[in-house]
Amino acid sequence: MNTLLWTLQGLLALVFVYSGIMKSTQQRQKLVSMGQTGVANLSYPIIRLIGITETLGAVGILLPWAIDVAPFLTPLTSTCFAAIMVMAAPIHYRRREYYSVTFNLTLLAMAMLVAIVRFGQLS
Repeated sequence: MNTLLWTLQGLLALVFVYSGIMKSTQQRQKLVSMGQTGVANLSYPIIRLIGITETLGAVGILLPWAIDVAPFLTPLTSTCFAAIMVMAAPIHYRRREYYSVTFNLTLLAMAMLVAIVRFGQLS
């Protein structure tokens, strides 16, 4: 189970560090053209804030558990990633981007599994 969790944490970290770096550095039009259509109606400060928090989250899902310093941050980060996916899926559904909805739901399931199991391992 531990190997599965570390694999899921690594995949979540990769997805969110990529998304975070892109949102932190790219223009809205480029993001939309790359498939990150959820930012189409957001202001640049909000897009940048989301990008920074996603990038920090990529660190937070791995590092605390790995070095056993404030390990509660790992399942907390995973819970936040799940919340992001809960908010993202309806946006993509309204845009009829069903592939993106499927991707959001897959990330949601991964994040929920990590959160539930890692929270359980804290005690």
